[in-house]
Amino acid sequence: MENLLHSHLLTLTLDVDFASTTQIGKTPAGQRGIAPVTGGHFDGPRLRGTVAPGSDWFLVEPDGSLLIDVRLTLTTEDGVAIYLSYTGSMRGKGDAMARFANGELLDEADYNLITQAKLECGDKRYSWVNGLPVVGVGKQIVNGPVYSLFAIGAY
Repeated sequence: MENLLHSHLLTLTLDVDFASTTQIGKTPAGQRGIAPVTGGHFDGPRLRGTVAPGSDWFLVEPDGSLLIDVRLTLTTEDGVAIYLSYTGSMRGKGDAMARFANGELLDEADYNLITQAKLECGDKRYSWVNGLPVVGVGKQIVNGPVYSLFAIGAY
């Protein structure tokens, strides 16, 4: 039985082309860049399909914490486009974020990756996603992040 306070909405697996990241440079807020999301897929009890290319506008804060701002288009298996945007942070223990910045794949115990997401869709079949409160936790794999997204409240 699903918990009425939260239920698994979907698992989102993204492919990121880290080598093609555009570096904006050091700003007063930190190091800014744009990482291209080249695709991916998602799967959940009521949503499944593929991810169209999008971007992550990120900021590395002076302490090494990573703030993310991602916008994507999800295409359901029946061809419906859903807008997904999420913000979040990746914060590490000790020198974890410095190791991550050097390309190291971290152990999940060394960091927390959390998100707050918003979905929008104009198709009546998926109108239930509009305004749905969604939070997520993620982990980093070689090709990019994998998120478990949860709806808060009954839907």
